[in-house]
Amino acid sequence: MVKSMTGYGRSEAILGDKRVAVEIKSLNHRYLEVSLRLPSAFSAMELELKKKINAQISRGKIEVLIRQDAIIASEEGRSLDLNVPLLRNYYSLLCRIKEELKLSEEINLSHVTACKDIFVFHEEAIDEISQRVAALVDEAVALLTVMRTKEGDTLSRDLRERIAAVELLIEAIQIKTPHVLNAYQKRLTERIKELTGDMDIDASRLMQEVAILVEKSDIAEEIVRFRSHIDQFREMLTSEEAVGRKLDFLIQEMGREVNTIGSKSNDREISRGVIELKNELARIREQVQNLE
Repeated sequence: MVKSMTGYGRSEAILGDKRVAVEIKSLNHRYLEVSLRLPSAFSAMELELKKKINAQISRGKIEVLIRQDAIIASEEGRSLDLNVPLLRNYYSLLCRIKEELKLSEEINLSHVTACKDIFVFHEEAIDEISQRVAALVDEAVALLTVMRTKEGDTLSRDLRERIAAVELLIEAIQIKTPHVLNAYQKRLTERIKELTGDMDIDASRLMQEVAILVEKSDIAEEIVRFRSHIDQFREMLTSEEAVGRKLDFLIQEMGREVNTIGSKSNDREISRGVIELKNELARIREQVQNLE
């Protein structure tokens, strides 16, 4: 089942005395790129969280934001402690500021408690909190995946309709090909006779040369390969793996076959069909580039 590369997921919970929220969004990208913005209290988890996300997503620009809201009064406050060395350092700096600027205002509790990261979790709570943060990330990724899957279903239906239209175009070209080759062979034979006039020409040699020229204009092999690519395209749309890059490559291969058909064909209607095929393949490729 194909997935879109765009989506959003969010989860939150109260951990200790703080509300922690995880937001994750994904955008189109050629490869997988994961960036995290974490509170300093969770900075040690960054590598672990990246590995967790990498194991569940294979392509896209993934942006993860983890926030801690203001402290919430609760019975769980016992899980918090003071970072005393940091607190003393802050106080020392505040005193220095007061002295340098010759301020009259006294340093009070509100000044000190406004300092960042002076409240920390007890060591015994860190492991538990890390596990719960990781679980929140898993929950957000799961919600993101649901959205990416739903959008992927929509894209898949659109791609099936478009590839069906492409198949009809190539069928029309295939049906016309024998008539085009016969007409081309007839034109070549008549033209050669006009150019040679009354010259004595070996009829068998003439037919052989004409056959060689006609064979160079035969697009049967390109059509066979093109139809094979269509079959592969449909199979990939049912795959459980990430197939965005594979489908993109397949569309490029189909484009090459169409270019060859266009260069080899001498028929106006086939040329029109080639233009329509190129337009439809361009639309398909735009959609494919949204897939994981």
